[in-house]
Amino acid sequence: MESYESFLNTALLDPLRIIGQSVLALLPNILGMVVVIFLGGLISWFSAQTVERLFRVVRFDLLCQRIGLTATLNRGGVKSLPSYLAGRIVLWVVLSFFVIVGLAVLRLDPVNKLTDSVIAYLPYFLTAVFIVIGGFFLSNFLSQAVLIGAVNAGLPPARFLAALTRWGIQLAAVAMALEQLGIAETIVVVGFGLTFGGLVLAAALAFGLGAKDLAKDFLEQRLSHRGKNDESDDLRHL
Repeated sequence: MESYESFLNTALLDPLRIIGQSVLALLPNILGMVVVIFLGGLISWFSAQTVERLFRVVRFDLLCQRIGLTATLNRGGVKSLPSYLAGRIVLWVVLSFFVIVGLAVLRLDPVNKLTDSVIAYLPYFLTAVFIVIGGFFLSNFLSQAVLIGAVNAGLPPARFLAALTRWGIQLAAVAMALEQLGIAETIVVVGFGLTFGGLVLAAALAFGLGAKDLAKDFLEQRLSHRGKNDESDDLRHL
């Protein structure tokens, strides 16, 4: 009987007692984490509402509509206004920050290592996000400028040139963002180089084959004009 009680204490009661002591020792940290995350939820909600209303005041939605961002979002199935999306982004960014701080309050070595890794990686992630967003805005702006310039110049492939400009800048922005995140850096750089080089080669071949007559006439005019100048120089020397 005594051996059974000893076995019961050793196999079941002692581990439960140790777990209970660990939980009681960790309970203040758990309560602190809950308080931090709860305050973070309130602050993130208030920040999201403030950003959304501020963007509506400065007519951010109208600006996005003019540069084509709203149409792009609608084509992608996103029907929300850009100001609302900006507010949601702020909400999740602020809430994620407070969640990381709340996990750090637990003071557990594995959790602390995880939070340190996330905090160290966060600047690269934010930089990549800004690169993608900036590339998107720049691609839309330059594609519209190329479209207007090509139409005014009377070039037939105006829409193709605008689309090529837009997708080229967006691909470059995505490649830069992936390199910033450290995701397959060599593959991204080599793939982007091959793609860009192939596009340049294809454009050069297309221009050379399509405008060979124009290039021929241009060279003949230049050479004939140069020959006339040489003859006039010889006459002056005589």
